[in-house]
Amino acid sequence: MKIFGLSSKERIKKKKEFELVYTKGEVVYSSNFNLKAVFYIDKKPDFTGVKIAFAISRKSGKAVWRNRLKRLLRESYRLNKQILKTYCEEKKICLYIIFASNTLNEVKNKKIKLCNIMPDVVDLMNKIKLRI
Repeated sequence: MKIFGLSSKERIKKKKEFELVYTKGEVVYSSNFNLKAVFYIDKKPDFTGVKIAFAISRKSGKAVWRNRLKRLLRESYRLNKQILKTYCEEKKICLYIIFASNTLNEVKNKKIKLCNIMPDVVDLMNKIKLRI
């Protein structure tokens, strides 16, 4: 598996996994409250590591803007995933994370770039690592 890749095994796809994260998970907000992450720790997993998903509400903006935000979130996670991945593999746990926008929307941020998103994603990942 590639170091900076993001395979289909590392994504949350099943409805049961989404429901598990939303019902039993904890919520963490980034420092400036632009993004939030809902995470759940599975102590007895089939897969050790991190599984992620990205959920952006329709209220955030038009489809083009939402898709760009998801691409930027995916890219910023992919470049920094070693923060959590090695830690979870050492502890032999599976960490489910769903990243979502909290106050970030198209009205306030017409043009959004990777340099705007990456610090928030890294901040969320560090906060999650402290809570594990």
